[in-house]
Amino acid sequence: MFKSISNVFKIEELRKKIAITLSLLVVYRAGCFIPTAGVDTAALSQFFDMIAKTQGQTILSMVNLFTGGALTRLSIFALGIMPYISASIIMQLLVNIIPVLERLAKEGKAGYEKINQYTRYLTFVLCGVQGLFLSLWLSNPNNFKGISIVPNPGILFTFTTIATLTAGTVFIMWLGEQIQERGIGNGISIIITASIISRIPSSINQLWILYSPFDIAKRQISTPVIVTLAVVWFLTIAAVVLFTQAQRRIPIQYGKRIIGRKVYGGATQYLPIKVDMSGVIAIIFASSVLAFPATLSMFLPKSVRFFSFLQGIFQQRGLWYNFIYVGLIMFFMYFYTAMVFNPLELANNLKRNGGFIPGIRPGTPTAQYIDFVTTRIVFIGALYIAMIAIFPNLIMYLFRVPSYGLASLFGGTTLLIMVGVVLDTMKQIEGQLLIRHYDGFIKGGSLKGRR
Repeated sequence: MFKSISNVFKIEELRKKIAITLSLLVVYRAGCFIPTAGVDTAALSQFFDMIAKTQGQTILSMVNLFTGGALTRLSIFALGIMPYISASIIMQLLVNIIPVLERLAKEGKAGYEKINQYTRYLTFVLCGVQGLFLSLWLSNPNNFKGISIVPNPGILFTFTTIATLTAGTVFIMWLGEQIQERGIGNGISIIITASIISRIPSSINQLWILYSPFDIAKRQISTPVIVTLAVVWFLTIAAVVLFTQAQRRIPIQYGKRIIGRKVYGGATQYLPIKVDMSGVIAIIFASSVLAFPATLSMFLPKSVRFFSFLQGIFQQRGLWYNFIYVGLIMFFMYFYTAMVFNPLELANNLKRNGGFIPGIRPGTPTAQYIDFVTTRIVFIGALYIAMIAIFPNLIMYLFRVPSYGLASLFGGTTLLIMVGVVLDTMKQIEGQLLIRHYDGFIKGGSLKGRR
């Protein structure tokens, strides 16, 4: 293991990729601390602390976690990468609905670039809408119990906020693309992971204050609870690693072929179908879909009963929120699987190459069998992802953990994303090592990617 790590730095190209990735992440984290013009960030931070104590943890807590605290500081990266992810989801849905976009998606690289361009345009629109609502909400002192967040509200502040936040999201998109092309790992996932990791020190500090090891009178969490949370943390990581790499292997038999005096084929291979086929994609998609209406609902007046009910739905401890969240995760698990996995095409490829599943006729019956197996496997994976996603809410309820950021340290979306991205990045690094005839991270074996 340690020898493999040392081998990483012996490869100049790999060293360069890692250096570029780390440099771009430093730029991203620096931007998270640059405030938007015209906002009293100290007063805004005070208000967010106040609503966290009075209203509990809302969906904004998760958004703030994914932005690395940029939302509560209202930095230039306050919207994070979520508008781009939401735009990507909408475009993927439209590709399957609108024939023109469907034909465009089948045109190869040129079509992909065109759809990606439309996705960016849609990101601009979503950023503009969110920036408008956010600026109007900040400009009204009544939303902050009399606290003045914006000293000089007006059209100039609204325009500046929209332009700044939109430019911030576009710049994050560019950083993600640069990491993808010039660095190591998936750009967007790496940025989200960096945001999550940046909140870990503050969560540990909060846990230390709650435990108060040197002052029993101030202690709010007992020692047995700390031990239990530590055990839960290790078990959750083990479960995430296990399910991330778990797969159903369908045996594939190839017929024998005689070419000249040699016999080819006849060997048995396996078609691996992953339990967690979407990786962190489904959970990020679900979070993004919830984040947009949840953010807008925070800016609506509570005096209207329907708006008050809408805000209550997006309380993270609420039944409606968890029900919608689980439903969206399961939907996107099947949706993503349908996009990247085509049983009929796979069955036809097997038939052309002389492969078949023992006991199953080639062609359509093979496609139906693969689809049947995939549907059951994806259902198990969707349940697992859904349980992991709502796990922080259970921790907050069972152990009286006061904040979502602290609860997510012991499980949930953040842990799933971190473990998944780490495994995926290690797999890419291992691939670079094996190409250059170095040993991988696991001697005699190899890591399995998320997809």
